[in-house]
Amino acid sequence: MVNLELYRVFYTVAKFGSSTRAAEELFISQPAVSQAIKQLENQLGTTLFNRTHMGMELSTQGGKLIFKQVEEALRLLDDAESKLLELKTTATGTIRVGATDAIFSHILADKIVAYNAKYPAVKFELLTGTTPETLEQLKEGKCDVGFINLPVDDKDVNFTGTVAHLSDVFVAGGKFEHLKGKKVNLADLQGYPLLMIESNTIARRALSAYTQTLGIQLHPDIEVENWDLMMKFASSGMGIGCVPREYAAPLLESGELFEVDVVPHLPVRGVGIALPKSTPVQYALKEFISMF
Repeated sequence: MVNLELYRVFYTVAKFGSSTRAAEELFISQPAVSQAIKQLENQLGTTLFNRTHMGMELSTQGGKLIFKQVEEALRLLDDAESKLLELKTTATGTIRVGATDAIFSHILADKIVAYNAKYPAVKFELLTGTTPETLEQLKEGKCDVGFINLPVDDKDVNFTGTVAHLSDVFVAGGKFEHLKGKKVNLADLQGYPLLMIESNTIARRALSAYTQTLGIQLHPDIEVENWDLMMKFASSGMGIGCVPREYAAPLLESGELFEVDVVPHLPVRGVGIALPKSTPVQYALKEFISMF
């Protein structure tokens, strides 16, 4: 079996022409250098150096014959190590990010822009889907990181923390102006046309689970597939929508929508980071996650 350390000692002695200088360069003792050279000579069955009063000189029939090949082999190994180190300390490659449309728009967009300005060599592949779809992509190795709606309990992925909080609220447009400034019992919303996100989403499941604990069943008149469509319908008077306040903030500030003061308030949810299990996190992805 090839002992690379013996060849590294051989190369260093040949380079400096001195076992003492080689010992200093390699941070080992001079006797350890001499022992390594002797061991390699025994292994190869030839003398590698001529010991002279000037130092260590490569032998014609030994050291000189293998020096160039050893030098090239060590250079190739050093290059390989450098490339591996570069992967750990340099942001390159592609980051495959999974999230919902809303999370991309309201939480990730600015971070991706800032990251791109810092690490322009890194490419992003954006995989849009519901949280359950993102979790499946993570488990199938199609996604490097997922930003998901919480709460989720899935032992087949790693959850690394919460990056944002979402406060679900009910919003309405001018058609329901009479509700503005009033406290509205959650159960009384059953008497109004309701707009809700699709039933296969974490947000909808969280809402249903909470209302059920209160003995309330809220049935939507219209189910929509994204928050932007819901807010458009709500502002046009088609119903009262349930949407994260953080997503509706621009329309609430402009007055196009107003928040219905429902009691009790809905519980706060979160957006978290999920990673595949047993997969090393490359430097580029670590840097992206650190922004949160």
